[in-house]
Amino acid sequence: MNMFLGLMIPFLGTTLGASMVFLMKKKINNRIEKILLGFAAGVMVAASVWSLLIPSIDMANEQNVIAWVPATVGFILGILFLLVLDNTIPHLHVKSNEPEGLKSKLEKSAMMVLAVTLHNIPEGMAVGVALAGATSSNSTITMAGAIALSIGIAIQNFPEGAIISMPLKEEGNSKGKSFLYGTLSGVVEPIGGLLTILLTSLVVPILPYLLSFAAGAMIYVVVEELIPESQYGKHSDLGTLGFSFGFIIMMILDVALG
Repeated sequence: MNMFLGLMIPFLGTTLGASMVFLMKKKINNRIEKILLGFAAGVMVAASVWSLLIPSIDMANEQNVIAWVPATVGFILGILFLLVLDNTIPHLHVKSNEPEGLKSKLEKSAMMVLAVTLHNIPEGMAVGVALAGATSSNSTITMAGAIALSIGIAIQNFPEGAIISMPLKEEGNSKGKSFLYGTLSGVVEPIGGLLTILLTSLVVPILPYLLSFAAGAMIYVVVEELIPESQYGKHSDLGTLGFSFGFIIMMILDVALG
């Protein structure tokens, strides 16, 4: 039951965020959007450190492995994994008119959804690997800590769901279709989490590498997308404040519940 809840909580956050398209008549205020983007970045950075990298190092110590090796190798591979996806999957960021990835004839709205889906992949992996660690006898991760990560990801998924569904409506899609697309962008999280759990259960010794792999993938998303978008144009200080608040919230969740 805890495993199922842990996988579905982040998806619920995305769905609730996407539902804001039914309540908001106009686009999100630019200042609020910067705060939300910064907040999401802060949550992901804190989660990468407290929920993924530190447990990876602790677990490596338990396995009598040089502590920094799994953390370093996994982190680098996570960065490279997202780099490959970023340059392969056709997608379009909300604030951009230039598609990225391989050339495609996909509609603009579809590529916007793919952009959000792309950075939901590492979040799903992060939750999955934390839940797998919580069920492993050789792990220092507790189920409470894994659920704390899941809640943290859900909190930052809420603004992401709204940030993708509102622009989709502005592109001419109906509210229902915008909500559906926004929700679908989060489906990859429970799927990715489940696949990660299955992989980890088969090969427990690679758990420290998977933890840092998810951290690297999440940091890539933060540096490549969230921070630049929160700092673009006016009111960049609001993005910074949002980042700080998100970082603190995730740190408290992890330390208090972990």
